[in-house]
Amino acid sequence: MTKVVTSLREAEMPLSYDFEKHKYSWEEQGMEFSFRLPITIFSNEEGLVDLEKEVTYLMLLVQSGSASVGVFQHEKCLSHKVFSSYMVRKKQGKSQIKHLKTKGKSRAGSRIRLASGAEMFDNVNERLQRHFQEHDLDRITFSCSKILLPHLFGAKVEPPFDKKDPKVYKIPKHLHQPNFEVMLGMQRFLNLGELIIPQEVNEEDLFYLR
Repeated sequence: MTKVVTSLREAEMPLSYDFEKHKYSWEEQGMEFSFRLPITIFSNEEGLVDLEKEVTYLMLLVQSGSASVGVFQHEKCLSHKVFSSYMVRKKQGKSQIKHLKTKGKSRAGSRIRLASGAEMFDNVNERLQRHFQEHDLDRITFSCSKILLPHLFGAKVEPPFDKKDPKVYKIPKHLHQPNFEVMLGMQRFLNLGELIIPQEVNEEDLFYLR
């Protein structure tokens, strides 16, 4: 993969680098191409790449009723923790937060579910604070549904980063319920480089390189 990145950087074409999305973009014959770098390749905000540095990053995955937090260095998992709470209404299979968004009602059972969810976010943020104290993190890889963002960042225990932190990297992949296996699947996805080419060039507009 380092050879691919080196070849791209040495090619005689104007590359632009997007730190937020961790990808290169360029144009050829009026068509736009892009290459998402593996998370294991370090680059600063100016696009300066250090192929020798081992990237240390945090992964935070949040869905209704569960969350996963992990710390990775290069391809090694240093730490992981899965959190869960009683947030899903059993009969409807809908989270209490989403239910209140649409119905605006709260009874005893829903208050218990909301309290359980609040406790989960406090526990998640306590874990995040510990990781920020213990590690010098290069990136924060992050996946959280919009409806849960206010509950994560508005929890009694505050997260150690802002949602607009420049280190935040929103994972460009759909998230299933974030257990440990799903988190490792996300790690494998982030360790891949992703080349996106126009459909008119090839029927397969997306493939991965390692």
